[in-house]
Amino acid sequence: MSAPHRGLPLPASYPLSTACERGEPAQSLTKGGRSTAVYDAMIRAGGGRHTNALRDPDDLLAEAEATPFAGWDFSWLEGRMTTDPLPWSYSALVGERAANARSLLDIGTGGGERLAALPNRPPLTVATEAWLPSVPVAAQRLHPLGIAVVQVEPAPDNDAQLPRERRGPLPFRDESFDLVIGRHEAFVATEVARVLTDGGHFITQQLGPGLSDALHRWLELDPPVRPKDRVPVDLALVSQQVGAAGLTVERSGRAESIMWFHDVGALAWYLKAVPWEVPTFSPTAHRGQLARLHQRIQTQGPLPVPISHLWLEALKPH
Repeated sequence: MSAPHRGLPLPASYPLSTACERGEPAQSLTKGGRSTAVYDAMIRAGGGRHTNALRDPDDLLAEAEATPFAGWDFSWLEGRMTTDPLPWSYSALVGERAANARSLLDIGTGGGERLAALPNRPPLTVATEAWLPSVPVAAQRLHPLGIAVVQVEPAPDNDAQLPRERRGPLPFRDESFDLVIGRHEAFVATEVARVLTDGGHFITQQLGPGLSDALHRWLELDPPVRPKDRVPVDLALVSQQVGAAGLTVERSGRAESIMWFHDVGALAWYLKAVPWEVPTFSPTAHRGQLARLHQRIQTQGPLPVPISHLWLEALKPH
């Protein structure tokens, strides 16, 4: 089973830093090796969970190792991994269309957490999931809500697809859904267009390049080598794929943000949950790097990991 492609989980609530609200660079959070007032504000917003940074790193790593991960539930990281907010709300974008749709397909539902929380779900709502460990978790959450969960073959990453991609088919009839949605999940645009009804909409939010490289650098590892002819997943690529499938992009956007790790236990648990980002990582093998990161967090504040995001909404013309 291939790894899922959703890449980045975000906790339900994100404490904001004063610096980020003002649009200042991440470097403004540290000065002279000491926490600034900005970092202190972030700590207060995070509910005091920053005290984890004062704990013994071995205890933090043992706790992370012992804490299980299921579905796509990252609530254990609340207050320990925070992310700057985006200028759009994926849930609001989906909710706006779902309120008037008769049918909805959520591709890559994870554990079904976001779909279960979506208000005004259409009478026919179906979810797919390609990551085998998440399928029973999603089914347990969504079946009581009348939502079918279908295990599917994973779509290849959008930047690794063939011109006439046959992998990652959606096992549904043509024109089955008014609305198709997908958050941080690879998709084959021709398959999305095929299952959409005429006049239907596709909404997706994706991660841009750079997350894996940044995590590798913090762990003092060489970033993965990618083929030179492999175009990164960005708004231009996704828009081109959607347009080539016969859909019309109506709205779109992109933004940069920072994900903050407030202790090394949070970092280790996150990397356990998304092993495809740093496939060679283990707390034991990288104990020295984690110890140095622990010291850095104690003196300079949360560990910043820059990430890029994009979204678009496309229409299937009549």
